[in-house]
Order: sequence, then structure tokens, then C-alpha cells
Amino acid sequence: MDWGTELWDQYDIIEKHTQSGLELVEKYVKFVKERTEIEQNYAKQLRNLSKKYNLKRIGKDEPECRLSSYQSFLEILNEMNDYAGQRELIAENMMMNICIDLTKYLQELKQERKMYLMEAKKAQQSLESTYKQLDSTKKRFEREWREAERAAQYAEKTDQDINATKADVEKAKQQAHMRAHVAEECKNDYAAQLQKYNKEQNHRCCLCVHQKVQDLDERRVRKLAQGYILFSDTEKHVMPIIGKCLEGMTKAGTNVNERNDSMVVIEQNKSGFERPGDVEFEDYSQGINRASSDSSLGTPKGPMELLGKNRSKNFWLFSKKSKLSPSTLPPFSTPPAPSPANGPPSPKFGRDPLSYCLKEINKTVKPRISSFRTLRRSPTVTEDFTHLPPEQRRKRLQQKLEEICKELQKEVDQSEALGKMKDVYEKNPQMGDPASLASQISQTSQSIERLRGELNKYEVIRISVVYSNYEVITYYDKVSPLSTPDPSQAIYAEFDDDFEDEELTAPIGKCTAMYSFPGASEGTISMQEGEVLAVVEEDKGDGWTRVRRNNGDEGYIPTSYVTISINK
Repeated sequence: MDWGTELWDQYDIIEKHTQSGLELVEKYVKFVKERTEIEQNYAKQLRNLSKKYNLKRIGKDEPECRLSSYQSFLEILNEMNDYAGQRELIAENMMMNICIDLTKYLQELKQERKMYLMEAKKAQQSLESTYKQLDSTKKRFEREWREAERAAQYAEKTDQDINATKADVEKAKQQAHMRAHVAEECKNDYAAQLQKYNKEQNHRCCLCVHQKVQDLDERRVRKLAQGYILFSDTEKHVMPIIGKCLEGMTKAGTNVNERNDSMVVIEQNKSGFERPGDVEFEDYSQGINRASSDSSLGTPKGPMELLGKNRSKNFWLFSKKSKLSPSTLPPFSTPPAPSPANGPPSPKFGRDPLSYCLKEINKTVKPRISSFRTLRRSPTVTEDFTHLPPEQRRKRLQQKLEEICKELQKEVDQSEALGKMKDVYEKNPQMGDPASLASQISQTSQSIERLRGELNKYEVIRISVVYSNYEVITYYDKVSPLSTPDPSQAIYAEFDDDFEDEELTAPIGKCTAMYSFPGASEGTISMQEGEVLAVVEEDKGDGWTRVRRNNGDEGYIPTSYVTISINK
């Protein structure tokens, strides 16, 4: 069944139906456009959200960068950014494959429909014109035939009339004959016009305009159906990638390792100080054996007095250890001398940065502090990072050295480039004046010298910190060869010579070991818990006391490991 057969007379209905179909296509295109706008806005909001919470603005050297929770959050933001990209791809494909394609196809349909309708309208107008002519010839034939009948009747009547003359009869017959001839011509004209009309009508049916319009409408419906399918298939095609984005977010969550994060926090923030031991009760009723010093377990001072005394120094919570258990006792090297900022230097040691770190570590634990507000005071930032705990200081010094090395390498490369350019200018004066590079070469050389000086300075400080960490923190074989100090270095040579050449001095008191001390480092002496030793030299404020055994062996021991009684 087709429209040409069943709807041959419903031209207006067909025109209205096809117009409604085109409007449906336009409406669907508009719908898809609004959907793409929603997708684009959604993707834009996702990207802005990802950018807003992206922590990449924090430097890579920040502590948070090593935390798995931090890295997983960054991965989630990256995956969400990729997810937003897929939403944008959906919008783009819908716009290209549905909106633009259907809009173009719709314009073609409109032109084709317009052509068919104009053809049908033209055929209809031609048929109507032919029909009017047919109707006109038919009416004329009808009128002339009636006149011919009347003329024939009049001629017959005249012929039968006895009163009519022969001339009247002849005239009436001629008139009837003429009318009959005219009627016959009108009949022929009518027949010819009828044949023409039927031919026009048959031609109109043979045009199959209705059938063509039907085919056009069916193609429109088929194309629209494909657009419906693309609406869902466009999103289906990116679903695997979206699924991977979601899987990536899930994987980011499973990659979080809370234990590892805890270890990272410890590694990044540990000070390197030992935990403080308990402060022993001193019974004054039994008499005072010796005057208390800041480096031994003397009478605890009050919090305000202690903070007032150390107001100008770096103060760390849990930074001093008064007593170390034998199981955690580290090997000690030569007793360090205090830095000038912490008192007069020891007579046996030069002014060495190592002394300050060891002094800070070996001082006795401070009494309890009633409030933590005093601990929030920011220490004065120093160039050699002495305001930082030992472990953090070591890391910061290493980072500083790496920065200086990179800058130094950059200046060296620039110096080499300037040297090559100068050689080229000298060989080819037309390319440039070698003298014009003198200021740059001089400036680069000064920068290189300055950076080498800084490199040497910080290397010396780093070595001092490495010595300190080696002596205070139990590295043993874990200390790398690059950071392990050489015991034969000159830092101990002066001490060994002085110690050997010095004559035995009279003891000034005695001490009893509260803990065992291995005395594995040069300049120190081992002792066992409960052992009594003679005090040769009192603690000068650096946390070390010089003692002697009965067999004449002398060396340094931690002041906080013994109870001392000075002779009066």
C-alpha cells in the first residue's frame, strides 16, 4: 500500500504530515544540542573541581608528596579530569554525528520535499485547468445540441403545416441542419477535451508524486531512528574508558598504605634526639655529693627558670636524654668540644661544629613544663640550620648541597659556553667582539667561586652533622661509606697527641657508673655498671667527664651515666 493509491486525493494531509515530520527532526536536533551543553557544562565543572582541589601547587619537595594518601588523592583528581574529558568527547560526538549530520540531512529533505510538492501542485493546477476547459466544452455541446433539437422540431412542424410555404419549410430545414452541424462540432470538441482531461489525469497519476513524498518521509524516519541509536551508542563507546577512570579511582583508594604513611611521617619529622629517661629522686637528707651542673642530673630547676636560661637557645621537646639504657647505647667517638655560643671550649678540642650537636643531645632532660605554649616559640632560623633537630638538619643540609651543586653546574656550563663563544669571536671577528663577553665571563667566574665556597662551607657542616649522627644515633654498619667519618682523620689527631703526651693529673674526685658504657670510639673509655672510677677532669658543660681507672687508662664518659663525688 502506498500513498499514491490510498491517499491520491489527500494532498493537503500529506503536505501537513511531512511538515510535521521535519519539525520533529528539528526538535530532536535541538534536544541533542541541549544535551551536549549539559555534558560540556558538567565536564567543565568537573575540570574546575579537579583544578580547585589539585595539590600540585605544593612543591614536590613538600613532606605530603611522599604520603600514599596524598598520591592517591592526586590520582583520583587526575582520573576525574580524564573522566571529564570523556564527557566532553560525548558532547563532541553527539554534536558532530547527530546535530550537524541531521541538520544537514534536514536541509536536503526540505529541498527535496519542496521540489516534489511544487511538482504535484503544478500537475494539480494543470489538471484543474483542463477540467475547466472540459466543463466549458461540455456545457457548449449541451446547449448547441438542445438548439439543434429545437431547430429539427421546428423544421418538422413547418413541413407538416399546410399553411407554410415551401420557402418557409426549406428555411426551417436549413436552420435545423446548421444547428445539427454546430452541435456535432461541439460534441467533437467535448470529446476531444474529455480525452485531453483523462490524459492529464493519467499523467498526474503516472508522476507518482505522492509515492515520492512517501519515500522521502520514510527516509526521514529511518534517519531519525539512526539518530536515536547514536544518542545511546555515543555514550556506550566511551563507557570502557570511563570504567577505567573509575577503576583508577578505586585502585587509588586501595593503594593507600596507612602504615607506610606513618613511617614516612616518622622519617620526615624525626628529630634524631633520644627519648628522655626518668629523673632520679635525690635525697638531700643524705647530703649533696657534688654541685649540680646543667649537664648532669642535679637539682631540677623550675620551668620558668629553665626557660629563662635557655631563652636564647634552641629548645626541643624531648630533645635531651639524661640516661640511656644499655640496649640502646650508641657507640661514641671523641668527646666533642662546645661551640663558642655555648660556653668556653674544652682545652683538648678546637672549636668544632660537632660539639654543639653532641652537647645538645647529652644534656640532661628538662623538668616537666606546665604548659606547651612556651614550646611553640619559633626558633631563630640560622644559616647552618642549627635551629633544626639533628635528623632534619642533616636532610636540609643535603638538600642545600644538591641545590648548590645544580646551580654550580649551571654556572660551569654557562662559563664553558661563554669560553667557546669567545674563541669563535676571536677566530671570526665579524661575528662579534670578544671583549663584549668579558663582563659576563667575569661575573660567571665570580659566581662559580662563590658557589664553590658555599659548597665547601656546607660540606664541612654536613660532615660535622654526620659525625654527630654517627656518634649519637646507632648506625653501625648501616652508615654509608660516603657519610661515615674516617677515624684516622685529623679531627682526632690533635686529641690523641695531647692525650698521650699529657702527664697524669691528680684525681679531683670519684664517680660510680649507673649504666654500662662501651667506650668504642676514640678518646672514650668503657665502663661497667657499678664500676668506680677516678674523676680527672670535671664536666666543662659539654656533657663529658674525664676519668681514670686504677690501671692508668683514661678517657671520657657521659656525665649523665655516672654519679660524681668531688673531693672537698
